[in-house]
Amino acid sequence: MLYPVHIEPGDAKHAHGISFPDFPGCFSAADDWADIPANAQEAVEAHFADGEPVPEPSSPERWFHHPQYQGGIWMLVDIDLSRVNTKAVRVNISLPERLVQQIDDAAKSRHMSRSAFLALAAQHEMEQG
Repeated sequence: MLYPVHIEPGDAKHAHGISFPDFPGCFSAADDWADIPANAQEAVEAHFADGEPVPEPSSPERWFHHPQYQGGIWMLVDIDLSRVNTKAVRVNISLPERLVQQIDDAAKSRHMSRSAFLALAAQHEMEQG
């Protein structure tokens, strides 16, 4: 979704400041203009890591005259909410019975559910690749 982002341009010694009117307390920075979208995405993911619901985007015009956002530059940044939303989604997969038993044994030894174990294993594998 496209969210309004307020940018305070930096200079040779300072990064560009990124603030999110729709997410009070969420801030980021970027040394290069090209890094703003990725850094904004990362900041939003961290800001909502506890599972708090993400509000709908507001109109940039709502903020143009707000005292906190005078000067600077406005951008619309596409935030991938699928990377933010922690809502569990049911999936149906087929695995060999022997593998399911091994997964269950490993999950039980770690005091985890099968779902939690599989999610952790998938996340670990993606981070390694």
